[in-house]
Amino acid sequence: MGSTNAYDALLVVSFGGPEKPEDVMPFLENVVRGRGVPRERLLEVEAHYQGFGGVSPINRQCRDLIDALDVDLPVYWGNRNWHPFLEDTVRQMAADGVRKAAAFVTAAYSSYSSCRQYLDDITRARASVPGAPEIVKLRHYFDHPGFIAAMADHTREALDRLPQAERDGARLVFTAHSIPVSMARTAGPSGGAYEAQLRRAAALVTEQVKAQDAGRPWDLVWQSRSGPPHIPWLEPDVSDHLEALHAEGVRAAVLVPIGFVSDHMEVVYDLDVEAAATADKLGMALTRAATAGTHPRFVSMVSELLAEPEPAPCAATCCPAPVRRPAAS
Repeated sequence: MGSTNAYDALLVVSFGGPEKPEDVMPFLENVVRGRGVPRERLLEVEAHYQGFGGVSPINRQCRDLIDALDVDLPVYWGNRNWHPFLEDTVRQMAADGVRKAAAFVTAAYSSYSSCRQYLDDITRARASVPGAPEIVKLRHYFDHPGFIAAMADHTREALDRLPQAERDGARLVFTAHSIPVSMARTAGPSGGAYEAQLRRAAALVTEQVKAQDAGRPWDLVWQSRSGPPHIPWLEPDVSDHLEALHAEGVRAAVLVPIGFVSDHMEVVYDLDVEAAATADKLGMALTRAATAGTHPRFVSMVSELLAEPEPAPCAATCCPAPVRRPAAS
């Protein structure tokens, strides 16, 4: 207990993404299976991926992270929605004789989609594989010094890319994936953890950047809403917020995707394309901080998490799935 000797493998668990144009629609169908998403919406999102050659950056970033890890354990990789699928990876781990593995999930926060759903994925994968190893999900790391240091460095770099005349007045705009308000209310053991953890991470990054010393405020806003319009999701949307800042006289902003640890299509499209277009329309100077990715402190954080005492399992009532209600007639 308290060292990597407790485990005989490390399993990196991620969302997955397409790697060629013909992968895109099957991948999206996996993501939304059972959720009743209209075909028109899938075609709209497919066009976003095809605009990037049908390739999501997330699988490449997972490979780069695995290559950068310095752990004295075999490292496996399994995804929720695309190859390598988690069940196939767990089957390979069992064939290799792995008995107990630590799972590092590329999602840092508490919510159904970023915590409980991954736990359920692991449970289903193990149940489908005879002799599957025990798999222990490592703790949430939204406030880990390694994650915070990586995001602070990337935020400073983004500030430095702004025109010199705009840097002092630039607003830090932290972004995270919006989720239904009902999901946000039940996140974590006592509810509300998703938003609280994001605010804590943003405050820690801001403190390291020392933006507050210059009197620079920061905001937490949301992106990538995908649900029906009659269901409340966390707001404001990042593009709407940029318009509000512009109306206040703010001339420059840095987008900090604090809710992501690697680039997803939601980062490269919703921020680098849509939000950037909004800023351009407004005449606002805008840069985007990189995600944690393979920053050395983020990479070393994984080893530090492995060396911690084994985390207690999440309670069965933590981060429940939201109740899906039929659309209003």
